[in-house]
Amino acid sequence: MRSLFLILSVCSTMLLAACSDDEAPPAPKPRQVATVTVKVQPLNTGGAITGVVQARVQTDMSFRVGGKIVERLVDVGDHVTQGQLLARIDPEEQKAELAVAQANLNAAEAQQTQAQLAMTRQQNLFKTQVTTRAELDQAQESLLTAQGSVKSAQAQLASAQDALTYTDMMAPADGIITAREAEVGQVAQAAEKIFALAHDGPRDAVFNVMESLFLGRPVQPKVEISLLSAPDVKVEASVREISPTIDSSTGTIKVKVGLSGDDRMPLGAPVSGRFQYEAQNTIQLPWSAMASRAGRPAVWVVDSSSKVSLRPIDVGEYETGTFVVKSGLSEGEVVVSQGIKFLRQGEVVSNGKEASR
Repeated sequence: MRSLFLILSVCSTMLLAACSDDEAPPAPKPRQVATVTVKVQPLNTGGAITGVVQARVQTDMSFRVGGKIVERLVDVGDHVTQGQLLARIDPEEQKAELAVAQANLNAAEAQQTQAQLAMTRQQNLFKTQVTTRAELDQAQESLLTAQGSVKSAQAQLASAQDALTYTDMMAPADGIITAREAEVGQVAQAAEKIFALAHDGPRDAVFNVMESLFLGRPVQPKVEISLLSAPDVKVEASVREISPTIDSSTGTIKVKVGLSGDDRMPLGAPVSGRFQYEAQNTIQLPWSAMASRAGRPAVWVVDSSSKVSLRPIDVGEYETGTFVVKSGLSEGEVVVSQGIKFLRQGEVVSNGKEASR
């Protein structure tokens, strides 16, 4: 009986051992992740800014004399030619001044004639010793004074004649009227703006750019300009002028891009300008590769034995869909780009799948 009990105990132990060997858990498979190989490649960055097309030369026109506007012959949007009459003010006051100036000249010329006769008479009398040297000198002085009065009257007459012509406003060049500030019946003051004229010829795309665009890296001189209303209409133009001062009201810098009179870019049209920095060699990674370690940006790096380690990095810039690594990685290293959420330090991963960037 005792022998039978020993035999049953041994059999039970062997059965239990066999069952334990069959139920042992299998070894865990390496976690499947997507990776990217670190490469140094040129990066072109920048942004699009909205601006407007303006004439390179613009003139604010005004009358050089004051008066009541009696005629306006053009309106906003009209194309004018050089010398074309645009507006007229009442010339009655200038005509009266011209008449006065003409009368003053006539009087001065009459005095000059009398002084000349008196001078001639004194010269003849002096030759015959009938008059004195003092009387001859006085006659000569009177003649010089009369001649000066004539010259002064002539200058006043020329000024009055010019003032009369100033009552007509003529176009200084071919162009388009872009603004009108006065109406018929209004009393205009001298030098008061009446019209704005955009001259025909080269045009500029004008942008108000934040100062930060020009900090750090140089901006490429070529800018791609496209119409907001027709994005397919594009031209490549060069930066022509950068304002040396910042607009205190907007905190921006005015940048002008020359369009060279491109007819596809009409005056006043809103445009988009794509400014690009000079290309520089950088390391770019997809956003999905970004992790964190002690509050700092980090990435999971895969070593030669397929083990991962979390490495802090310095980020230079954040772009759309990617970020630029300033330091912390070297070319040729392998970084986990997808599947970083449940990784542990030193874990073995399977990185047979290379992620596309």
